[in-house]
Amino acid sequence: MQRREFLTASAAAALGLAVPNLSPAADETSARLLYELRTYHFASADKQRAFAAFLAQAAVPAFNRAGVEPVGVFELLAKDNPKLKLPENPNDLYVLLPHKSFEAVVSFEAKLQADPDYQKAGHEILNAPKSDPAYTRYDSLLLLAMEGSPQIQVPAKSPSRVFELRTYESPNNERALNKLEMFNKGEFPVFGRAGMPGVFFGGAIAGANLPQLTYMIVHPDIDAVKKDWESFFGDADWKALSSQPTYKDNVSKVINLFIRPTDASQV
Repeated sequence: MQRREFLTASAAAALGLAVPNLSPAADETSARLLYELRTYHFASADKQRAFAAFLAQAAVPAFNRAGVEPVGVFELLAKDNPKLKLPENPNDLYVLLPHKSFEAVVSFEAKLQADPDYQKAGHEILNAPKSDPAYTRYDSLLLLAMEGSPQIQVPAKSPSRVFELRTYESPNNERALNKLEMFNKGEFPVFGRAGMPGVFFGGAIAGANLPQLTYMIVHPDIDAVKKDWESFFGDADWKALSSQPTYKDNVSKVINLFIRPTDASQV
């Protein structure tokens, strides 16, 4: 095993996660993806719009050339998230980067640095001065796709669709592994039957507020959310699965955000 593969396996094992085959011979059609979910923060709405344009015109095509696709780019609107009680839309962008291997994660930025078209097209953003940065900071969450849903699923691109990004924090690593097992034992099909198919499902390897898992589902529109979840919780298979004592207390906190794709998004 290569040193980088050993380090990845060790980190994942510490979190109670299984690692996919990281060797070059792995079958990419069945291998579990690694998802990097970035949250960019901006000083103003103008900065957010400028970065969104940069993503659409320069970054997303370059990400694709580097082997990362499909790329998701999303924004959160206050009107879709009344429980957050936001006075206005936050100046954030969510960027979903599906990587085929840990080596792809590590080499991603180097590939972008070596891409002359990207460096030229994105020069203004990439070389923004200290006095006027393109963004303030970005957070990064690295997720390993769950065994039962190893690949990203791109939904139909209807104009009214809204995505729900859900994070389940667990009280400890044992309960986090238990929640991952619960998904793999039968939760995935329930989402589709309830009318909100999954886009990705991943257990966190690195990031904030560990241990946790994060997944994304899609609704046909914001008005369908309540009905979709009623269908989910009313599903006979879900009731049988969730009633099993072994899965008790495996989630201590649920965070759900409703986000919409920008023009740059391929998801």
